[in-house]
Amino acid sequence: MSNIMVTGAAGFIGSNFVEYYIANHPEDKIVVVDKLTYAGNMHNLDNVIDKIIFEKADICDFEEMKRIFTQYGIDGVIHFAAESHVDNSIKNPFVFTHTNVIGTHTLLETAHQLWGEGSKNKFVHISTDEVYGSLGEEGYFTETSPIQPSSPYSSSKASSDLIALAYCHTFNMNVTVTNCSNNYGPYQHNEKLIPHMIKLALNDEKLPVYGEGLNIRDWLYVEDHCKAIDLVFHKGRAGERYNIGGHNEKRNIDIVKLILQRLNKPESLIEHVADRKGHDLRYAIDPTKIHEELGWFPETKFEDGIVKTIDWYVAHPDWLK
Repeated sequence: MSNIMVTGAAGFIGSNFVEYYIANHPEDKIVVVDKLTYAGNMHNLDNVIDKIIFEKADICDFEEMKRIFTQYGIDGVIHFAAESHVDNSIKNPFVFTHTNVIGTHTLLETAHQLWGEGSKNKFVHISTDEVYGSLGEEGYFTETSPIQPSSPYSSSKASSDLIALAYCHTFNMNVTVTNCSNNYGPYQHNEKLIPHMIKLALNDEKLPVYGEGLNIRDWLYVEDHCKAIDLVFHKGRAGERYNIGGHNEKRNIDIVKLILQRLNKPESLIEHVADRKGHDLRYAIDPTKIHEELGWFPETKFEDGIVKTIDWYVAHPDWLK
């Protein structure tokens, strides 16, 4: 039996992960730590609320993190908590540095002080493929790709990745970093592309698309991501990165058109707007390492996952408010 802290689990990926983990590891105790900012929603945890311990707390608060670690005997951390919306990082970058860098550092130092050097207790830091910057029309991000972030968001995540790996190499801690492609699925905040476009389409509002909508993202169904994180937590090697991607590259404009088609809405609702500052052209991940080492591969075809996702939001309109 393990006592696992899952940070940011009132958010999108974290809440999906807690549901998945409890279903597959009912013997472990889960302590959810979330500050409940605008992106955190306690209702995301409705299905598991009687099976977790919830602590409303700020990961940047060192004394609070020490209290929680000590009170619950935390011997594993899966760290999702982060500011993650690129547009918001352009408007208010300092918040991203504070939460993503200082918050991650606070958790690592708490674990370092309470677990001690050389501990086998596992700390998995969840990150993004955006730390690698932008790809051209060819090629894929691998774990050895140069770190070249383009936004305050991705820069803050790149910084937190490096701090996490430094704690492994300096203090011999059992730290692993994962870098995933764009997730989609239930419980996602409506500031993100897919739920945002679903919400606007359902209300017959204009759907703003940056530029011509030719930017390409690799899409990963959230449950597939949860399975990968579970494998990394139990079997991943200390000090390693694992790239987690879906091999589902789609242009933004094609995603928007697919949503409109599924909802029987006209493409005339699309409105092209000025492009985002520093907008990366393409992300695509090579997941060979996690496949060969841990046996993971994405199971959900985008064509199936996107239909499930759209239908879920139609059936749960409260998540779009």
